Amino acid sequence: MAPTLGTFLLPEGFERPRLRAVLCEGRLVGEAARHALWVAGDRRHPVRSYPDRPSGFRAPVVLVPGFMAGDFSLRLMAQALRRRGHRTYRSLIHANVGCTVAAADQLEARLEAIAQRRGSRVQVVGHSLGGLLARGLAVRRPDLVAGIVTLGSPMLAPAAHHATLTRSVDVLTRLSRAGVPGLMSADCVAGDCARESFEESRLPLPDGVAFTTVYSRRDGIVDWRACLDPLAVPVEVTATHVGMAMDPRVVEQVAAALARHSDSVLEVDRGESA
Repeated sequence: MAPTLGTFLLPEGFERPRLRAVLCEGRLVGEAARHALWVAGDRRHPVRSYPDRPSGFRAPVVLVPGFMAGDFSLRLMAQALRRRGHRTYRSLIHANVGCTVAAADQLEARLEAIAQRRGSRVQVVGHSLGGLLARGLAVRRPDLVAGIVTLGSPMLAPAAHHATLTRSVDVLTRLSRAGVPGLMSADCVAGDCARESFEESRLPLPDGVAFTTVYSRRDGIVDWRACLDPLAVPVEVTATHVGMAMDPRVVEQVAAALARHSDSVLEVDRGESA
């Protein structure tokens, strides 16, 4: 375990994937090809309009990217969900490399604006680190979050990831110490800031917040066992960690989870448009 990360982020019973697992992420090329073929066939079907209230209503969906990624990384999934009648929104995270507490605050403000605009609680789809942020916000603001779907998110052990990711974290914290703004500091990955984020993401979910976790035993970046939150409905897929953002089989599972969650949507007071 590199000293960059707090030891509490890697509880006993979890481990970081080894080199062989990371090499398997090369299957991403095949997943991208599969997605291209799927999209070509999917485009032959008309785009479904957003259902009107109250019959058939679906909560708006916010997609949150993983570590070192931005909204662009989930663009393909967003397009596929829109074709299935979901109203999707970006998180407005351009690069998920900053303090997780600050990112959670930014995302909370984003969800609040969308909830007021649409007059409904929001569903959140989070990839990897994005799923951890979604899990924490679901605890903090159940009045805003109707359900969450996490994709390869190691909620039980955030540091149960491959050493290459740890080195990336180390680079960011070094740059932060050198004065580069907007990057996670040592406190964000080993101090009180990190502990606050982790503990919030482990609190019980309030009633009325649906939770599905999507994981893959082929995940070469994180220990798939760390994704199995006992409070979530587990859904296993066959995909790489990065490929979860585009693999058609994962997209279909996400769409199915969002449909199941729709039953729990409650309205909130409509405010001014964001």
